[in-house]
Amino acid sequence: MTEPVKRDLGLGPIDQVAYVVESLERALPRYEAMFGPFQVATYEMKDCTIRGRQADWTVRLAINGSGPVEIELIEVVAGETTHSEHLKQHGEGLHHVRFRVADLEPKVAELEAAGYRTVMHKRMGPTLAFAYLESPPEIGGSVIELIQMA
Repeated sequence: MTEPVKRDLGLGPIDQVAYVVESLERALPRYEAMFGPFQVATYEMKDCTIRGRQADWTVRLAINGSGPVEIELIEVVAGETTHSEHLKQHGEGLHHVRFRVADLEPKVAELEAAGYRTVMHKRMGPTLAFAYLESPPEIGGSVIELIQMA
């Protein structure tokens, strides 16, 4: 049984809003009309933990940092991720919001104690790591990302 959700999880302001898309080429004109230009890059993720198992995957990301909240578009190129799950279950659209944290693992443990469930995580060094957590069903099972970055 999980503890009731705390009133203040100490996450601070939203740092990023991320959308999954089938194709960046098709999506970028629509999103650029709202947010302005994006920078596109491809990222390979090796040995990422997804729902308790190791997986490799590749995504193309489009990032817009022109405002106070970063906008990210995610196209899955290879592998199975929470992003590809979202596309299969819900289609294109909002995938997660992100918060920056100083120390990832204690914050993940705190959120898990409050009813959140870790669905994907990776540590890439002493100062760079991320985790995706699904919120409790009572608030819709949405996804948040926590990122620890120097």
